[in-house]
Amino acid sequence: MVERTHHLSRRNFLLTVGAGGVAAAAIVVKNPAPPRPPVSDQSKRATRGYQATAHVNHYYRTAKV
Repeated sequence: MVERTHHLSRRNFLLTVGAGGVAAAAIVVKNPAPPRPPVSDQSKRATRGYQATAHVNHYYRTAKV
């Protein structure tokens, strides 16, 4: 019985990587991201800008020189 050794040549390697890339792209195109819910103006205003929270105030107290 003759044993075959599989030698992965550069050409076969690049062909395999290319086929894997095409397969990954096909999966991404097939399953698009779900739509995001609309963001109201109220939640935008609540998160916009600087907020002095407890951990920020603690940092400022400990960072004084």
